[in-house]
Amino acid sequence: MSDVPTPSSPCLGDARVCVDSRCELGEGPGWDAERGELRWLNILAGELHRAGPEGLDHRVTPLDRRTSYAALTEDGDYLLVAENHLSSFDPQSGETRPYLPFEADNLVTRSNDARVDTHGSLWLSTMGLGAEKGVGSLYRLHRGELTCLRQGLTIPNALCFSADGKHAYFSDTATGWVMRWALDAVGFPKRNRDGAFIEPEPWADLRQSGGGPDGAVMDAEGCMWIALWGAGRVARLNQSGKEIAHVALPASQPSCPVFGGHDLTKLYVTTAREGMADPRAHDGALFVIDLADHLPGFQGAVEPTLRLV
Repeated sequence: MSDVPTPSSPCLGDARVCVDSRCELGEGPGWDAERGELRWLNILAGELHRAGPEGLDHRVTPLDRRTSYAALTEDGDYLLVAENHLSSFDPQSGETRPYLPFEADNLVTRSNDARVDTHGSLWLSTMGLGAEKGVGSLYRLHRGELTCLRQGLTIPNALCFSADGKHAYFSDTATGWVMRWALDAVGFPKRNRDGAFIEPEPWADLRQSGGGPDGAVMDAEGCMWIALWGAGRVARLNQSGKEIAHVALPASQPSCPVFGGHDLTKLYVTTAREGMADPRAHDGALFVIDLADHLPGFQGAVEPTLRLV
């Protein structure tokens, strides 16, 4: 870590271990307000993790494939985003039902990042099993129909959306940039006169941040909180894409943040041990910091539930 640049933004504090889950690749955290619990995935092990807001009642459900996200649907089920299949999962019974094939004929990719937009539709991405260049894609599941939005990506990440629904954000981690995409009235990227999607625009340059842009989430003020893989921190970016603060973690590979807790003031962060020859004690844990203690009046944004019809 000695070659990582010192961040110029103020540090809001150090996140603490919430659940010492030792995930090889912790990802896809979500907050279920109705049940008062967190959920996250250990992608490579095919595990769904769940726990209370203080990390109590931690339980692990084995899944039958590498799974990267569990989207909360309007009826309270989860839609699991996996390497070649979308499936419905009942959190109470554990029953899984097939929903939709997802790159089922592609043996070299798996699912990666995913998030529900302001229209209740799910954006999701794929990447190569070995992070092969240019084999990843970006999709949108809108009312049960899956549309490919973009191909030729390497590690698509940082999916999140402006509160007014006018912009989507994403990153191809390998580039170090976060992109912003103008959306139409129903949440798809705007099209040009020829009917093709208009290109996204560069929004945040994180090439000198010390880490690769990974998962991200928006707060109630329209700022992005983005995990910087390899840098041991989560950066807060303002609406112009400039870093204005950060949270430090005693783990070098943060993968994705999410807001949770009763008032959505707690920032939870998944981390990973993947590729580490000598992981530290807490690499792969789920971390938490209560931002109300550092930013008076702060609140995260509520993530919409997924509408399938």
